[in-house]
Parts: sequence; structure tokens; C-alpha cells
Amino acid sequence: MLTILDKYILKRYLATFVTMLAMFVPIGIIVDVSEKINFMIENKVPFLKIAVYYYHFTIYFANNLFPIFLFLSIIWFTSKLANNTEIIAILSSGISFTRFLRPYIIGATLVSIFVLIMGFFVVPVSSEGFNNFRYTYLRTNGQQAMRGDNTDVYRQINDTDFLYVNSYNASSKTAFNFSLEKFDKDKMVSKITASRIQWNPADSTYTMYDYKKRTVGALGDVIVREPEKKTKFGFELEDLTPVIYIAETLTLDKLTAFIDKERARGSSNINIYMVVLYKKFSVPISAFILTIIAVSVSAMKRRGGMGMNLTIGIAIAFGFVFFDKVFGVIAEKTTFSPFIAVWFPNFIFGILAIFLLRNAKR
Repeated sequence: MLTILDKYILKRYLATFVTMLAMFVPIGIIVDVSEKINFMIENKVPFLKIAVYYYHFTIYFANNLFPIFLFLSIIWFTSKLANNTEIIAILSSGISFTRFLRPYIIGATLVSIFVLIMGFFVVPVSSEGFNNFRYTYLRTNGQQAMRGDNTDVYRQINDTDFLYVNSYNASSKTAFNFSLEKFDKDKMVSKITASRIQWNPADSTYTMYDYKKRTVGALGDVIVREPEKKTKFGFELEDLTPVIYIAETLTLDKLTAFIDKERARGSSNINIYMVVLYKKFSVPISAFILTIIAVSVSAMKRRGGMGMNLTIGIAIAFGFVFFDKVFGVIAEKTTFSPFIAVWFPNFIFGILAIFLLRNAKR
């Protein structure tokens, strides 16, 4: 049963968090518009598509920076409580610091559940919309504005087949400079190339343009050319998608199935997918850790007032994000365990939370 005190703090917790989001998301949109307005004008992007893009951008942006927003919002309103001597009055009434934390933990639970559900089902859809817009419209002189994010997709389909595309257009479901090589042990058996290959969702086929197939023979190679050829392949559309954001666009059930398939193929990119999967669970847990740290830091009335608490809070928040990003990249680029990389920041800052909480109780 929630008391008046619990309701009061919980209301402030959630209201300040929502207010912080409402303040910083528009700033993020303005910065993004200023960076991309030239590409949008150059490519004559329809206003409706821009509006849909910024809907997806809002969810994508808020999800990525939610730990910072949550952390700063807790420090903000808890510092105000401390400066108004409300916390001193609460603790002087006989309420322990642990009991004082209860509405904060309830708030963290609500936020964690919300972020968990969003991460499982909503954020992947917005991530796909966000990335599709970038890779479709943000071009300059025919070249991708963010080249490298959507080029040179090379993937092993099975034990014998290797696929390569130079670039991929998510909006038209088209890949360019396509090749599919088949090997028997170390010897190439055949190679199919096309200037572009397009997915046909109506019948689950692919249409290749400037088709060429070379079959390697003992007495000579056989080459077949066709201006256009429609056929089925054993690979799926997502195999043409750039590695960097495949996992981000998949809901939890599809992501786990995709990881199982890629692991069976012996994919070299499995760590990238595992980092995305583990983060779906680690980010919500960070809400509890950051809540405890924020309350422990800001519950004391300091000589520098709220400004000092915010300074300490910003340093800790960006330290958390720094560790999270650095270890994520290490796991993606090396053989370092994705599980350890994703959970290590929570472990380190969890220890810091325990230390600060014990200090705050004293």
C-alpha cells in the first residue's frame, strides 16, 4: 500500500523524467534537422516521410539516451527536496533511508518494465524506420551520406555459398553489385553476378538485372548472360541487409531466431547481434542502478547546492555511457565476450551504487 510520501515522491520521479524527455528530445530533433536539411532538400524528400522519420527518431533517440535522462531527472528533483530540507524532515520522522528509497525503486520498476517492452517490440520498428530513411534519402551526389554503414555486405550463407553486395536500399528492397559464389571445398564451382537484385514480396522471388552466371568446368567455363532473370534463392532478404543494423530492427523472438540461424552458419558477426540482444535486458536493469546512485548523490544538502549535485551526476552519467559504448565496441570488433562487455558497466556502477548508498545512510 502506497503512503502519501510514496505517492508524492513517485509522482515527482515520473513527472520529472517525462519533463526531461520533453525538453531534450526537441533539442535532438533540431540538431538532427540542422545536420540533414541539405540532404533532404537535395533529394526532395516528401514532408510526410520526414514527419514519419522524426516520429521514429524520437523513439530511437529517447531509447538510446534514456539512462542519462532518467539519472539527471532524479538528481534534479531529489536535490530540490534536499535543498528545501524535505529529506531531513522525512528522515527525522523516523523513516529510514532504505524506506525512503522505496518509491524510487517502484518508479525504477515502472520505467524498467516500460523500457523492456519498448525494447522488445517498439524500438526495433522505429530503428528500422530510422535507418531506412537514412539509407534511402540521406545522399549527396548519388552517394550515401554515411557510407560504410550500408556498403560491402559479405556473408556466408551456408558451407558452400558466399554472398556479397556493395550497397542496399531498404526502401526498394534492392541490393547493388550482387554476387553469389558457390564452392566445393576450396574450389569455386559457380559464380552469379548482377548489377542489382530486387526482392519480390508477392511470390518471394528475386529479380536480377544484367544477370551473369559462370560455371567452372574441367575443359572450360560456361557463361550465361541475361538482361533480366527472376528466380528463388536459399538466402533471405535480411541477408542483404547491412550488418550494422540488422539486429536493431528485429523484435525479440525474431532476433533470437536470427541469432540461432547465424550461429549455425558460423557467422563472424555473431558478437554484434549478441550485444544487441543482451542490451535489451541490461539497459532496463541500469534504471535501478542509476536510480540508487542518483538518490545517494543528491540526497545530501551540499554547499554548492543543486549545481554541485548536477555536476557530479553528469560526470557519472557520461561515465556510464562511455563504459557502455566502449565495451560494446570491443565486443563487436574482437573476440571479447558480449555478455561480459554488456553487463560490465552495470557491474561496475552497481558496486559504486552500493558504496554510495552505504555512505548516504551514514
